[in-house]
Amino acid sequence: MSENDLAQLLHRRGVATWRFHLATWVESKRVQRVIISLIILNAIILGCETSTAIMDKLGFWLVLIDKVCLAFFTIEILLKLIAYRMDFWRSGWNVFDFLVVGIALIPAAGAWSVLRALRVLRIMRLLTVVPSLRRVVAAFLHSIPGLMGVVSVMAIFFYVGAVLATRLFGEQFPDWFGSLGASLYSLFQIMTLESWSMGIVRPVMEVYPWAWMFFIPFIMIATFTILNLFIGIIVSTMQELSMEPAPNKTSSKPNKILDRIEGDLAELKRQLREPSDRS
Repeated sequence: MSENDLAQLLHRRGVATWRFHLATWVESKRVQRVIISLIILNAIILGCETSTAIMDKLGFWLVLIDKVCLAFFTIEILLKLIAYRMDFWRSGWNVFDFLVVGIALIPAAGAWSVLRALRVLRIMRLLTVVPSLRRVVAAFLHSIPGLMGVVSVMAIFFYVGAVLATRLFGEQFPDWFGSLGASLYSLFQIMTLESWSMGIVRPVMEVYPWAWMFFIPFIMIATFTILNLFIGIIVSTMQELSMEPAPNKTSSKPNKILDRIEGDLAELKRQLREPSDRS
């Protein structure tokens, strides 16, 4: 978020200088390192809270540290809202951060008690803060249109395979292939190669020796072809994003820009005074 949003803020007229400085400070590496450290600390605390023994001994301190972390996250969001104002909502990363922190601020009582478990989503803020992780998420989001075609092909292939398996093996193996839903689940298990041989295929082959003619092509197509298409599209998208020309970077320090402007004005004034001094 930082460089693009700062660039937009710098090029906008009528923006107060203090907003430049505030945005620069919030997006600085030092502040972001603190936020990353707090996110990791908060993740460890949330994990410790799942242990009854640890909560009996350190429950008060864990809850206190959790609230302190949440306070820092809230202050960070408020400072960004003050600095960027409506521009804050133009970034999907900002909206995600706002929702994750906002959920944690809702009182976890009564009907809202289920939201207490969603506090763990704060860990996912690492995806928005760490640039390398953010690039991976961006590549995945950019690959979704291409993945939809692969998902459609897989859905058609699975449906055809499930109908065939139900008709071929449903009578003798109703638990695995007795209905369309059961067949879809069994074929998904086979695709993941989870106990597919000894758990499903070999028992079926004891009754239908020719069943390998159905399962082997299914595994070859579903596991080794379609799944690799998923990986190939995501990797291709990441390569395309990495090969895109980097945008012109605007200085993230507005005070340097102001210093340059002041220096140019001083030089211009000096040049204007020189003719009058000579005369």
